[in-house]
Amino acid sequence: MATNNKIELMAPAGNFESLQAGLDNGADSVYFGVEQLNMRARATVNFTMEDLPEIARRCEEKNVRSYLTLNTIIYDHDLSVVKTLLAKAKEANITAVIASDQAVIAMARGIGMEVHISTQLNVTNIETIKFYSLFADTMVLSRELSLRQVKNITAQIEKEQIKGPNGKLVEIEIFGHGALCMAVSGKCYLSLHSHNSSANRGACKQNCRKKYTVIDQETGFEIQLDNEYMMSPKDLCTLDFLDQVIDSGIQVLKIEGRGRAPEYVATVIKNYREAIDSYYEGSFSKEKIAVWMEALNTVYNRGFWSGYYLGQELGEWSDVSGSVATQKKVYVGKGTHFFPKAEIGQFKIEAYDIKIGDKILVTGPSTGAQEMIIEEMYVNDTTVEKATKGDDCTFKLPFRIRMSDKLYKIVEA
Repeated sequence: MATNNKIELMAPAGNFESLQAGLDNGADSVYFGVEQLNMRARATVNFTMEDLPEIARRCEEKNVRSYLTLNTIIYDHDLSVVKTLLAKAKEANITAVIASDQAVIAMARGIGMEVHISTQLNVTNIETIKFYSLFADTMVLSRELSLRQVKNITAQIEKEQIKGPNGKLVEIEIFGHGALCMAVSGKCYLSLHSHNSSANRGACKQNCRKKYTVIDQETGFEIQLDNEYMMSPKDLCTLDFLDQVIDSGIQVLKIEGRGRAPEYVATVIKNYREAIDSYYEGSFSKEKIAVWMEALNTVYNRGFWSGYYLGQELGEWSDVSGSVATQKKVYVGKGTHFFPKAEIGQFKIEAYDIKIGDKILVTGPSTGAQEMIIEEMYVNDTTVEKATKGDDCTFKLPFRIRMSDKLYKIVEA
C-alpha cells in the first residue's frame, strides 16, 4: 500500500532497465517475472532466480514493494521449480507473489509469503473475494468489470470487514493502463491452436494483433469489415478519468507493460504519478490531463480506450499493426565513460548523427531510462554542433551513465 493513504502505483519490470525506470519515476511497487513461469515468458527477457536479491535490494532502497508474478498454468513437472523459486523469493525478501494456480497459492502460504490473486482467476464478485481472503491480502479484479461494479465490491469489503491473512482489509487492485487481451481475463487459446504455443503458459504469439478477412465458406463471399484488425483491442488508459478510478475505492493501480521498453515504463509511470499526486492535492484538471495524455501518446500504444470501466459493452479495436506513438527512438551509439567530477558522459557514435538541440534517451540496467536535451557537445575536446558515426563525443549529463549504456535519439514518428 502506498504511503499517505494514496493509491499504490505499480510499475511493470521486464528487465533491469525497466525496473530502474519504474523506481526512478515514482512507482510505489513493481511486478516482474522470473524465467518461464509467468504470463510474459516470451514477451521479454525475464529475470533469473539469481537476480532476486538485486531486485529486492533496489526496491528496498527506494521503499518500494516487489511482487513476483507466478501466474501461469502449473503442471506437475513445474512444482519443484515453483517450490525453489518461492523459497528463493522469500529468502531475498521479495514482498509478495502474484498467483493464480492453487498449488502456488498453497506453497506460498505454506512458507509464510504474502499472496496476491492474479487477474487470471477472474475475480468478479464479493463471495469470491471472501473465499480467496483465506489465502490472499490483495486481489486483482477481472478487467471486464465496470467501475460501478468495482466500487460495489470495495464498499462490501469495508462493510463486511473482509480481511486477509495479514489481518488487514483485503486490498483491491485493477489494471490502469496498457495492452488488453481480447479474451476474458487473458485466458486465450488462439496461440495454442495455431502454433502449439500456450498463451496461458506465457507464450502468446499475438494472433489477435494481425489482419483478418471473413469469408462465407458456402458461397466464398468475403464479408466487408470496417477494420481488418478485428481482434486487436486498443490499449487501456484511465488517466483521463483517474478521479473516478480512485473514487471507486481501489488501493492499487497496475500499469501493464512487462514486454515494453524502459522509456515506456518511465513515461507512463511519471505521468500517472503526477496525476495521482494531483488528485490528492486537489489540482486534477482537464488542462493537466491534456498535457499528460500528450506525453502518453509519445510512447508505444495502439490507441487508447477506457476499457469496460465506464460501462461500455463492447471493445474498441486498434486499426493498425503495432504502435501509434507520436515519437520513436533511433539507435545512436553506446556509453564508453563517465567523468563523475565534471558530470560528463562519453559516447561512441555508431549509427545516426546527433546534434545540439536533439532530445536523447539513455538506457541501461542501472541507468534505467533517462531523457534530456543536448545543449553543448564536444568531439576531441572541441565544441561541435553535430557528432557523426565514428566520433567519440562528450556532453554534460544530469545523471550517471555506465559502460555500454545505449544512446538513442528521440524523433517524431
